[in-house]
This record gives sequence, C-alpha cells and structure tokens, in this order.
Amino acid sequence: MEEQTLILLKPDAIDRRLSGSIIQRYEQKGLKIAAMKMIIVTQKMAEKHYAEHKDKPFFKDLVNFITSGPIVAMVLQGLQAISVAREINGATDPKEAAPGSIRGDMAISKQSNLVHASDSSNSAKREIAIFFKKGEILNYKLSHDKWFKE
Repeated sequence: MEEQTLILLKPDAIDRRLSGSIIQRYEQKGLKIAAMKMIIVTQKMAEKHYAEHKDKPFFKDLVNFITSGPIVAMVLQGLQAISVAREINGATDPKEAAPGSIRGDMAISKQSNLVHASDSSNSAKREIAIFFKKGEILNYKLSHDKWFKE
C-alpha cells in the first residue's frame, strides 16, 4: 500500500554535508519525494513534534538539538514508506544500527543520529502537518511507478 512518511534530516546531517547522500538512499530504494524544504525549526514546532516525550528527561535536549540549525524536511511516498524509511535509517543508536543503514554508516551518537522518520501512519499524519501545508505536498506519477506495485 502506498503511504507517506515524514523524514527530517537533522542539523548534524546538514552540518556534515550529508544531505545528498542521505536523500539518495531513499530514492534508490524507490521512495519518491512528495515535498521537501530546508527550514529552521521553531521552538513551538519542536515541542509539538516531540510532544510524546514532553515528560521525559531528554525532552529539552531533543528540542534544543532540532532547533540548533537548519534541517531538511521531506514527505516521502511509496509502498510501505514508513517501514522502508525506518529500515533505511537503522536503529536510533548508531552502535546498534545495521551496517548499510544511514545511522549504521554515518551517525556519530544516539543524539547526533542524522535523521528522523515517522514510526506509524498516525505519527506520519501528525508530523507531516507540523512541517507542511496541504498545498506543499505534490501528488504525481513517475514513469516507473507501474513497476512498484505489490
């Protein structure tokens, strides 16, 4: 089933100039970019994005990190986009991430782990709405879409 997921290339990905390499991995797997922009995340956006962690001791660190520099926010679309993107990302802790995954190959620490991906359909809908307006998300067909059907 085609679905959408939110991907964030965090400030460390931008700072280390890894955006192109990271985006390439998603595209090579067959996910298409439905929306993409570079932004500075506001405090309000960050708190809304990480709302589920509000009562955890690391909440402030999450907010401070995501607001520390520019990010690239993307909506990716494709068959099982949520699980595919999370597989490409690898485990949150780079020490546990599989070789070949973004975090396994490039991340430095659990906090500086380069990317975020929605963990469920409900999360994807909620998170996409934080970073994108409806008119910013494109719905288009690629010539090879016919080969990506289950």
